[in-house]
Amino acid sequence: MNQMRGSGSLCFSKAPFIISTASVVGKKEGEGPLKDCFDVIGSDEKFGEENWEAAESALQKEALTVTLGKAGRKAEDVRYLFAGDLLGQTIASSFGLKEFEIPLFGLYGACSTCGESLSLAAMQIAAGYADCVAAVTSSHFASAEKQFRFPLEYANQRPKSATWTVTGSGAFLLASEEQTKKWNMNPIARVTGVTTGKIVDYGIKDSMNMGAAMAPAACDLIYQHFCDFKTSEKDYDKIITGDLGTVGSEILVDLLREKGYDISSVHEDCGVKIYDGETQGTGAGGSGCGCSAVTLSGHYLKELKEGSLQRILFVPTGALLSTVSFNEGQSVPGIAHGVVIEHV
Repeated sequence: MNQMRGSGSLCFSKAPFIISTASVVGKKEGEGPLKDCFDVIGSDEKFGEENWEAAESALQKEALTVTLGKAGRKAEDVRYLFAGDLLGQTIASSFGLKEFEIPLFGLYGACSTCGESLSLAAMQIAAGYADCVAAVTSSHFASAEKQFRFPLEYANQRPKSATWTVTGSGAFLLASEEQTKKWNMNPIARVTGVTTGKIVDYGIKDSMNMGAAMAPAACDLIYQHFCDFKTSEKDYDKIITGDLGTVGSEILVDLLREKGYDISSVHEDCGVKIYDGETQGTGAGGSGCGCSAVTLSGHYLKELKEGSLQRILFVPTGALLSTVSFNEGQSVPGIAHGVVIEHV
């Protein structure tokens, strides 16, 4: 059966199930509006490690460990692992997950990596290449600031358009329908389709305004998804972007209105959801690979399992820059990946 839709989407004839998930966050995230949603809240931002990078690896290790534990599974039950982060050569994933000895696909989609990993995991199962796959994503405020911006000791002033990198890791365990029945598990939700994004570059060069850089990519992805699936905003309970923040969210709504779609009534952003901007001093909201991962894991998947949400379009967004490209004066291209997740 042909599962391809339009020019950039897949509609799975046998939808993979999300059977387990876990979210691990830092202290600041644990003080925000979603504090009761997360599985683990760290009291030490270094999570017992000697440096920020090792702390981020510890986040991933804990997230996958908790996810496997919830499902009653072992690492050897997982055929493939899709994982990524923001650090150079994805070292948070490499060092955090090496002890599991699961065949690994290391990913980099910037802050859209959660959508990319979920898409590829679902595709593997739907195609029959695996019966159980894990997807893990993380970010850490201090490791990201150290790599992309100024040393924390510099104490530079942040503009209102800047977002705050979330310290957190989200892990997801996906399985085929047959494997779910074999393990006698009650699935959380199912992934019924994906839309893969294109690189979109509007020439934005301000690294402190990631929302503006990523919003055009989110618009392109959502518009392509509507065209491929012949749907509109009316077909979803929520359309959830990853980390556009307050600035990027406004831009996205305006851009889609120009294309004839008004998502304002169903749109929510993980970066806006995870912090209280007025009391926590997080500027335009949250960002980072971990932002959409922990918000989906801790908040939205619970609503899907309970049935208060029936169908969502999950659209994490990423800014495809590096310290090298930025210092050479290059613009900041964006990308987004869409995942349709439904109540079982």
